[in-house]
Amino acid sequence: MGCWKPEKSHTWTFPTLILCLYGFFYMMKPSEPFLTPYLTGPDKNLTIDEVTNQIFPVWTYSYLALLFPVFLITDYLRYKPVLLLQGISLIVTWLLLLFAHGVVAMQVVEFFYGMVTATEVAYYAYIYSVVSTDHYQRVTSYCRSITLVAATLAAVLGQLLVSLADVSYFHLNAITLASVSLAFVCSFFLPMPQKSMFFHRKDVSETLPGPDKAVATGDSDRPSSGQEDKGSVSADRGPTPEQQADNAKPQNHVLRVLVQLSKDLRDCYSSRKLLYWSLWWALATAGFNQVLNYIQVLWDFRAPSHSSAVYNGAVEAIATFLGSATSMAVGYVKVNWDLSGELALGIFSAMDAGSLFLMRFTDNIWACYAGYLVFKACYMLLITIATFQIAVNLSMERYALMFGFNNFVALVIQTILTVVVVDSKGLGLDISTQFLIYGSYFAFTAGIFLIRSIYTIISIKCRNTSAAGESIDQ
Repeated sequence: MGCWKPEKSHTWTFPTLILCLYGFFYMMKPSEPFLTPYLTGPDKNLTIDEVTNQIFPVWTYSYLALLFPVFLITDYLRYKPVLLLQGISLIVTWLLLLFAHGVVAMQVVEFFYGMVTATEVAYYAYIYSVVSTDHYQRVTSYCRSITLVAATLAAVLGQLLVSLADVSYFHLNAITLASVSLAFVCSFFLPMPQKSMFFHRKDVSETLPGPDKAVATGDSDRPSSGQEDKGSVSADRGPTPEQQADNAKPQNHVLRVLVQLSKDLRDCYSSRKLLYWSLWWALATAGFNQVLNYIQVLWDFRAPSHSSAVYNGAVEAIATFLGSATSMAVGYVKVNWDLSGELALGIFSAMDAGSLFLMRFTDNIWACYAGYLVFKACYMLLITIATFQIAVNLSMERYALMFGFNNFVALVIQTILTVVVVDSKGLGLDISTQFLIYGSYFAFTAGIFLIRSIYTIISIKCRNTSAAGESIDQ
């Protein structure tokens, strides 16, 4: 019996099961697609301007303020305490959403939800700390799949309850509170990790894998990465033993880790390929999150919830399914993304811009819904490709670092958009004008990568022509 207990504590199945249960209940929030109708309805009686210009911006600001410290604290505390904090923040968010009233109270709700999103990093990072590299790809796919399934089921359930059972938005939020409370209970059963990526490394050989131990982020049939540019070689390698010795000089362990992280970031972004993919990641993610944050406001503007049937849940369910399908399809497409990647970024970003312009200029709610489906599917397709391209030859630690920094840059850009365009202390524009700006933003992003791709194609053709001429001369 004594021999069995240690073996059980080291198996990957138990923490995977608990983490999947946590992810399922965490994402099972049937009230989320109906947040704006709930806030502007008789339960809270807020105006659309208060929701748009005073309440929703607080989420962006709190997320930005919390992201970097939470990223470091998550690793330092080894994940589980931060998952517990996320569970508490979820419960506080929905208790306030149910029973508090007024603009200030809803701003507090947005602050705690910013805490929830900032602590999401602990969910996937926890896997790395308790699962061996042999099982990491499988466990990651389980955890990602269960959250997508839960989000789809929650949206479908919410729509069915609203449309067929005439359940109030208040009771939808009560169901969500019960679900996130179960997630909090599940987090107590997670084993406490003994290691983390940065502050609690076990040994050099385990934490600095080479390209053969690169992070697995999807199916084994990855998009072809082609030839790496010279800068990517230095980005893919971990520190040498000499660098490790140099890094050991600072006495303060935290300072030593921070210095190493800054060096890793510098090495990663010295790769031109990683730099361009990261630039798109930051620009597109900022715009995507901004659209997601205010899409319900636009829908309510096109078809006011107090006088029209609301199908937000059905649309979110279809959008999640399409996003998942396009992400999976990438793994089966054999394309040299080094050659065609920037062109794809430009084309699909242009499609995102077109869908946003459609939502801006149409008065038909169904056309608005269709534009949103195209927008989300295009983004999910591209972010999957970008993830593959960035992660393909990076160690787990460096991928996590680039993931966190890219999201931080995206959040800075989103905050600038929010301050200037949305916040009542800035321009405080109406929702229709906001989406005109968001469409222009994605058109600008598309232009950057279309111009870049044309330049790349011309350069390759010129090199090939020059090489062919030299061979003829010889």
